Amino acid sequence: MGSMERRHNWTFLTNHARVLVTIARDPAVRLRDVALACALTERTVQTIVTDLESDGYLRRVRDGRRNRYEISAGAVFRHPAEAGVQVAGLLALLTGAPAAEGATAPHAPE
Repeated sequence: MGSMERRHNWTFLTNHARVLVTIARDPAVRLRDVALACALTERTVQTIVTDLESDGYLRRVRDGRRNRYEISAGAVFRHPAEAGVQVAGLLALLTGAPAAEGATAPHAPE
C-alpha cells in the first residue's frame, strides 16, 4: 500500500458558518472584527452577511451608528443532508450558549 499524501488545508466549517458563529458570540460585533476573527477580507464578510440576511439566517438592525445582528430563530440548514436540523444547535455548541427551545437536533441512526 502506497503512502497517502495528507491534505491540511480544509476545515469543517464554511466561511458562512464561521461568520454566523462569530456574530452569534457578539451580536454587536463590527464586520471588520468578524473579518479578523475569521481570517477573511472585510468585503468577503460583507458579502456573506448579505447572503445570510437575504436567506433569512440573520437580521441587521441599526443601533445608533452601528449595526446589531439578530440570529433568526428556527433557521434550518440548507443542504439536504441536514434537512430540518436547526442552525441553533450548532450555534449553541460553538458559542457555549444554551440551544433555543424547540431546536431540532439530528436524529441518531437506527
